Amino acid sequence: MARARRKRKTNKRQLSFRMGINDERIPKLFGVLLLFFATYLFIAFTSYLFTWKHDQHFLSGTLWEFLGSSGGNVENWLGRLGVLVSDFFFRWLFGLPSYLLVVLLVISGFASINRTPFSKVWKVIRNMVLITVLLAVIFEFFAGPSAQFPWGGAVGEGISGWLVGFVGKAGTVVLFLVFLALLFIWNFNPSLQDLTPEKIKYEATQFFQAIFYGKKWRKPKKKWNPDGLDTVENVIDKPEVEVNTLKPTFKEAYDNKTETNTANGEFGKDVSIKPSDPVELGEQLKFELDEAGNRIPKKKKDVLAVGGDSQLEINSPLNNAINNPIPEGPISVQQENKRHVEPYDPTLELSMYEHPVLSLLESYEDRKVEIDRAELEQNKDQIIETLLNYKIEITKIKATIGPTVTLYEIVPAPGVRISKIKNLEDDIALSLAALGIRIIAPIPGKGTIGIEVPNKHKQIVSLKEVLHSEKFKNAKMDLPIALGKTISNEVFVADLAKMPHLLVAGATGQGKSVGINTIIMSLLYKKHPSQVKLVLIDPKKVELFPYSKIENHFLSYLPGEDEPITTETNKVVHVLNSLCIEMDQRYDLLKKAHTRNLREYNKKFVDRRLNPQKGHKFLPYIVLIIDEFADLIMTAGKEVELPIGRLAQLARAVGIHLIIATQRPSVNIITGVIKANFPARIAYKVTSKIDSRTILDAGGAEQLIGMGDMLLSVGADLIRLQCAFVDTPEVEKVLDHIADQKGYPQPYFLPEFHGDDEEHGASGLKLSELDEHFDDAARMVVQKQSGSTSMLQRTMKLGYNRAGRIMDQLEAMGIVGPARGSKPREVLFFDEME
Repeated sequence: MARARRKRKTNKRQLSFRMGINDERIPKLFGVLLLFFATYLFIAFTSYLFTWKHDQHFLSGTLWEFLGSSGGNVENWLGRLGVLVSDFFFRWLFGLPSYLLVVLLVISGFASINRTPFSKVWKVIRNMVLITVLLAVIFEFFAGPSAQFPWGGAVGEGISGWLVGFVGKAGTVVLFLVFLALLFIWNFNPSLQDLTPEKIKYEATQFFQAIFYGKKWRKPKKKWNPDGLDTVENVIDKPEVEVNTLKPTFKEAYDNKTETNTANGEFGKDVSIKPSDPVELGEQLKFELDEAGNRIPKKKKDVLAVGGDSQLEINSPLNNAINNPIPEGPISVQQENKRHVEPYDPTLELSMYEHPVLSLLESYEDRKVEIDRAELEQNKDQIIETLLNYKIEITKIKATIGPTVTLYEIVPAPGVRISKIKNLEDDIALSLAALGIRIIAPIPGKGTIGIEVPNKHKQIVSLKEVLHSEKFKNAKMDLPIALGKTISNEVFVADLAKMPHLLVAGATGQGKSVGINTIIMSLLYKKHPSQVKLVLIDPKKVELFPYSKIENHFLSYLPGEDEPITTETNKVVHVLNSLCIEMDQRYDLLKKAHTRNLREYNKKFVDRRLNPQKGHKFLPYIVLIIDEFADLIMTAGKEVELPIGRLAQLARAVGIHLIIATQRPSVNIITGVIKANFPARIAYKVTSKIDSRTILDAGGAEQLIGMGDMLLSVGADLIRLQCAFVDTPEVEKVLDHIADQKGYPQPYFLPEFHGDDEEHGASGLKLSELDEHFDDAARMVVQKQSGSTSMLQRTMKLGYNRAGRIMDQLEAMGIVGPARGSKPREVLFFDEME
């Protein structure tokens, strides 16, 4: 009994302690105390600057004498305690830079009051402490040991004295400069190309602003203008309300020699930029367009008399902006065009984003081998001899060396039947003692017959080599993917947007997962986070898990999910149906904009011919990747097949593309609907000719040699490729490079979707079954006249499942209407009294 009572008392203490920790008043009280200490130190420090000489001799005695009444009258505004505290910070710590600790206390105080996570203010605290110590050392170094005022305090004096004694005065100055440069590079990773004094000034300003105000700090700042005309721009962290200036911004103006063009999918191509070019600025104002993009008749141009009868036309964007001030309130498309003379840039919110560099990938130079010419001659003789044994003469033979196989092209003598050579496939393989002989009779577009013979020593095609090729760098494609090299040793780059969907199949261990990584890495290297989003489904839970690092850059998933990679079957059904909702919403936008596909729609939006206040926005491409499709079909069946079929038929025009991979290319997995809408297919080595015909509608995949050897079927063409190889450590390096950069405040969420079990599961409720937060949720929904699961989550700090149950209960009780996709539910009551 006594033990039970002690246990209950202990549980009560623990419960009260947890309640005290979670009490919202405690961080607010703590923040107020920090602000009080900051104010106290500021007053004490400021007073110390004027009274330190007079108050200094009071500190010569003992501490008890100073604190007692016999210490005399001090002049510090905060009395003896103010003298003691300020002298401690100035003389025994950091000297004059101690003022930065006051700023640090203010930042921490407001962060505590606003309950800002410590991880978001940690960088500011770290930078502030480093700058405080560095300034203390610099002040003490230049003031010298003879100075009476403690410019750098004991910390600065100690470190400065040791540095001067160790590396000398000149070496100390060099160390100061090196430390500042390292700190600058570590925080901002700046581009060091085309350095100019203006650019250095701009980067330094941004550096110190970020140190004192934090990484996400923004304020209205004056933009440098090459023509001497000042413009003001308010930089906001939302792309749809980004305000561009009438003249080129500083970042465009200082880099007027060359600039890497990544907005249209190109990188590594120098594009000439002339900020003062009048065509770029005045061209868009020659006519106006309505929402649908139709031209509106021009008004008469304004003219300005320039003496006599001569007149000068005024058609500059600056004059239009001055003579036609922008009214407040809703903005029409024409008014938007007047105040935004530059095209909309979707990459502006993450303008500092840097694409991954090729040095993060391995080249595998040490594992490359050369083809022995003697091997080629031997194979050629064996082929000729085998054909002669069956009385088949040839007039010409030519070899094309590839990384994995060598293609021997033969021209048969007149009168030789092609089918006769085709039937000798096994005999030629026997004579060459090679596995995976494949005969192409005839080669499309050529008057020859091809015999593919595997090389004894295979070359590794590294992803670095493929991405470094000019073919990939200069690819003008919407979604370029570098798959590998052909048998003629040429880099093969395809456009996923034109495929438009890709079906991948192959036995276990033949390179299927490496191929998916190659496709994803191609998109990450080529595209900006604003241009493409990935929806990843991985029933095996281990293949695509590393990509969760870049959820705020490239990933898209349902709101409220704990993991950005979908692994559970029931959630996969929700994701697929949510993509169908996204597809329907995009079609509605395309209909309003009078466009036929995503490229035309985005071009209209970039040209500022669509009004964002009417729901229009820049739409990124969405790529859905499913790693193990067979498992989903076996567990969910039609629930997965139906939305997949709908997306495959309709989603191409709105920029949603599918990549589906499976180990089992059987007819019950790859159905007729899927095959009909997936014209592009990749087959790695399979176990039987039946599987090859299922995936490719042709044989040949069973004769591949594995390790990335694959056949790509695009329409009627069948291309043999060696897939580019990328290892898991390389993938993690690239993902770390992206994850370390600033991302969007939140991922690109898909529309909410509620299945039949969730929408109707709350019917027939009793009052005793209602959630304890039901009353609060009902009042809040009625007051705001808007109801959604995410709003309950955010406002009431609930989990997604519990918030969804409460929303279902609100629907069952008749307070809100049914779900409407991504739109908030309709509230059926107008006030609490009703």
